[in-house]
Amino acid sequence: MTDLPMPLSGVRVLDVSTILAGPLCCQILGDFGADVVKIEHPAGGDNMRGHGASKDGVPLWWKEISRNKRTVALDLKAPGGAEVFRRLAAEADIVVENFRPGTLERWGIGPDVLLADNPGLVLARLTGFGQTGPYAARPGFGTLAEAMSGFADATGEADGPPTLPAFGLADSICGIAASSAVLMALRHRDATGTGQVVDLSILEPIMTAVGPAPTYYQQLGVVAQRHGNRSTNNAPRNTYRTADGAWVAVSTSAQRIAERVLTLVGHPEVIDEPWFATGAGRAEHVDLLDEYVGDWIAQRDRTEVLDVFEAAGAAIAPVYDARDITQDPHIKETQMLLEVDDPDVGPLLQHNVMWRMSQSPGAIRFTGRALGQDTHEVLAESGYSADEIAELTSAGVVR
Repeated sequence: MTDLPMPLSGVRVLDVSTILAGPLCCQILGDFGADVVKIEHPAGGDNMRGHGASKDGVPLWWKEISRNKRTVALDLKAPGGAEVFRRLAAEADIVVENFRPGTLERWGIGPDVLLADNPGLVLARLTGFGQTGPYAARPGFGTLAEAMSGFADATGEADGPPTLPAFGLADSICGIAASSAVLMALRHRDATGTGQVVDLSILEPIMTAVGPAPTYYQQLGVVAQRHGNRSTNNAPRNTYRTADGAWVAVSTSAQRIAERVLTLVGHPEVIDEPWFATGAGRAEHVDLLDEYVGDWIAQRDRTEVLDVFEAAGAAIAPVYDARDITQDPHIKETQMLLEVDDPDVGPLLQHNVMWRMSQSPGAIRFTGRALGQDTHEVLAESGYSADEIAELTSAGVVR
């Protein structure tokens, strides 16, 4: 923890989203000081509580994705539930939701209602395909966006099937993008006094991350094919197996790096070839370059390969699994992972806040909490009396 001010101190966020994209957006906001109130259905909460591994029944991913969030169990569909939400939203700066388009409107808490109550509110709506268009009403998940964005088509071996990531890539990219979007809207609100709706699909950010393939098609009529770990922009660029069965990744995006790599592996003669002078030219000779680099690496253990490449100023990295990540000295020293105290499991290793700020750093203040742990506290802050809270609890509106 730090005594320096956090950049989002005083900002109130209602996280009424589920699973990953919206919750990650709100986790980032909370990491930098926002008062995030996580609103979940009283019966079972966010399905994210059931995602990933657990220890003694305690969901570990939840401890990170919902850190720095107070939890309120509120049934938005129950009589009186929407009214409670309106009251909370009237005092909020940001609301993040990811229900299907039209759901908030059906419950009587759509943008028109919320912005009438609170003209400065930023309402971020994260959905699979956005609020408009022919696919708006479809169920939207990260897997579908990874397929439709071009990511799966570009990933995998040339003779293999399109390949999906083994983790929530599209959702995570969307969540990070959403944190930027809501802060832009908040900046606008602070300058003008006017809130707005942020409409962000899971599909669009990962389409941007995949790159300019649509531009290439529109201009050149080219549809790229899968090529495994190779790149069409430069070579050598691949993963290579070492003599002790480990894997390393080599990149030569810069010309000088490519020259160092081929000199290191004992083939400086190719540097003088006209085709070697550009990344595209080297990519056309990828089989030859991969053979040179792969053969050299295959004769040496990973430690020797990494040491020699580093000494030569060539770009290389080991291919890590989770255990390797936790043991890497650079990751340790720069605190990319941080051990925090958790009341349920004790010392808990988590990803640190995503970037460092010298004057207003973020912090992990507490880990993900139990369903409804802060309901009474949050409602009391909004003016509900103890009797009113008891009545709402008895009626099943809150927990």
